[in-house]
Amino acid sequence: MEKETKFRVESDLLGELQVPADAYYGVQTQRAVNNYRISTMKMCDYPDYVIAAAYVKLAAVETNRQLGEINDEICDAMAQACREIIDGKFHEDFVTDMVQGGAGTSVNMNANEVIANRACEILGHKKGEHKYCAPNDHANCGQSTNDAYPTTIRLALIRMNKTLVESLTKLVASFRAKGEEFKSVIKMGRTQLQDAVPMTAGQEFNAFANTLEGEIKNLNAAAALLHEINMGGTAIGTGLNAAPGFPEICAKKLTELTGMEFKAASDLVAATPDTGDYVSYSQAMKHLAVKLSKICNDLRLMASGPRCGLHEINLPPMAPGSSIMPGKVNPVIPEVTNQTCFKVMGNDTTIMMAAEAGQLQLNVMEPIIMQCLTEDITWMTNAMNTLREKCVDGITVNAEHTSKMVKHSIGIVTALNPYIGYKNSTKIAKEALETGGSVYDLVLAKGVLAKEQLDKILSPEHMLGSEERVK
Repeated sequence: MEKETKFRVESDLLGELQVPADAYYGVQTQRAVNNYRISTMKMCDYPDYVIAAAYVKLAAVETNRQLGEINDEICDAMAQACREIIDGKFHEDFVTDMVQGGAGTSVNMNANEVIANRACEILGHKKGEHKYCAPNDHANCGQSTNDAYPTTIRLALIRMNKTLVESLTKLVASFRAKGEEFKSVIKMGRTQLQDAVPMTAGQEFNAFANTLEGEIKNLNAAAALLHEINMGGTAIGTGLNAAPGFPEICAKKLTELTGMEFKAASDLVAATPDTGDYVSYSQAMKHLAVKLSKICNDLRLMASGPRCGLHEINLPPMAPGSSIMPGKVNPVIPEVTNQTCFKVMGNDTTIMMAAEAGQLQLNVMEPIIMQCLTEDITWMTNAMNTLREKCVDGITVNAEHTSKMVKHSIGIVTALNPYIGYKNSTKIAKEALETGGSVYDLVLAKGVLAKEQLDKILSPEHMLGSEERVK
């Protein structure tokens, strides 16, 4: 027998509405549930988002306590509710869709209602008995959606960035380990998909590590911009209804609570509609996505074959590659990483358009900005973990094959230039092209260099030595 759902009735500006009796959220959240079924992703799908909202509300509670705006009894109850949320409780009550109208009001009220209703319980009353603790008068005291919501976004992104950077750091380490493992493997470098000059596979994988390592600094620099907040600005940055001193005190409280340094914006009117910091962070994400996608392109090219491609490396086989071609195994992990990167690049365009679409004293498009950025961070974190665990860590190199390719390549004449001269190099290259012969064999056949000397020039040690000399 299906369990009967019980309801309580709450009211707002638009009238009365039924809310599930056991829900900690209230009437305005219920309207959001009814109105916004867009992304199918909710606040509770991102724990850092919910925790960030609780930290922001707790900072506001303690600010209002210090300023004498709310008595200790109610502050104590709301503070306990906030700390319970931070500890992981009641997350299932944060049910607002990630994409919504109203400039984030539904998100802010979702937090206010959960905190107020839980505070009512702590005070010995029932959910909805808001004369004891109210979502607007108490949980939202000295605030507006227009300062609490962007501050929540900023803290959530800072927290999520740490997880992203951890995954990126591990991926860098994996590429670096492969660089060390393959340091003695000679291979052909290529420019414009044409044979260029010899190098080592170790140099190639170290280059992957180094190009990604630079993105750690970029992401952290972009995240650092998010530490300036507009709490206390209330509706449009003028601070209407906030007690004197609220911005600075609240920033200090949030710093103390999170262990992260926050500061009040110097111009709250300017800060309230400004979404430029989100654009900067999105650009850092796009920067990472472009680099990572290029590396995945390289991995797929290097693993192409196994008989009719480059066949320089072997990617771990993760899935049968075809419903019709027996034995085919595709580079599925780099492929899915590529697609994730494309999504991030596309989201950056959405964020740019949303940031531009703000009007006058508020940008109402912040919800789609937040949705895109949480998606970016979540997808990229998952993609980098997958790439590391299911691909990079298991890559092997076909050293014998890459050595043969070097010896058969026309491109090695460039490495020989300093030893046999440009004219001799040109003649040997031309003959190799015309006859299909190997430069390596022709150099030996013509007695231009002794085998020992030739092998020394083409050794991995010499390739690495060349790099060090240039440095």
